[in-house]
Amino acid sequence: MSFLEIAIIAVGLSMDAFAVSVTLGLSVKKLTLIQFLIPGIFFGFFQALMPLIGYFGGTYFAYKIQFLDHWIAFILLGFIGGKMIKDSFSQDDEKPKNYSFGFGAMLVMAVATSIDALAVGITFSFFALNIFIVIMITGLTTFIISTAGVKIGNFFGERFNFKMELIGGAFLILLGIKILIEHLFFNSTPA
Repeated sequence: MSFLEIAIIAVGLSMDAFAVSVTLGLSVKKLTLIQFLIPGIFFGFFQALMPLIGYFGGTYFAYKIQFLDHWIAFILLGFIGGKMIKDSFSQDDEKPKNYSFGFGAMLVMAVATSIDALAVGITFSFFALNIFIVIMITGLTTFIISTAGVKIGNFFGERFNFKMELIGGAFLILLGIKILIEHLFFNSTPA
């Protein structure tokens, strides 16, 4: 497997994290350095960790979770998205709504967006490659793409000052639905 192939896989794996990062950026009026970096750290770490677990865990673990992974992502993203939508209707507009950057919420979103990387890690075990270089590339790529997503989301959130949290929450729910539909109707393995 070439470096280019690994980089393409890393970019592909980071797309869900990018989408969630854009949503996080939308939910903040004034972006701090910590809010800029936290999604990249969480998403990058889990996008690197899951392939590593898949690589060493083998097909047994992936087979056990494969029938549930899309449901887990759907439920977690739906929950976070629903909370964002609910909070967008809150009467307290003075209070900053940065709950999405808390440890618990970031952990849930990082796991939800990286479950598919577990199966990719199993695929990596079939190739003669250094898994540690692969996960470093995957983690770094996801970190860069996620931090860019936060900045992009914040840029548009500042320009269009209207219920961006509502849009972000709806986006997370739609992302969860997309993951569920892909796995139930377009996946070649049984759901």
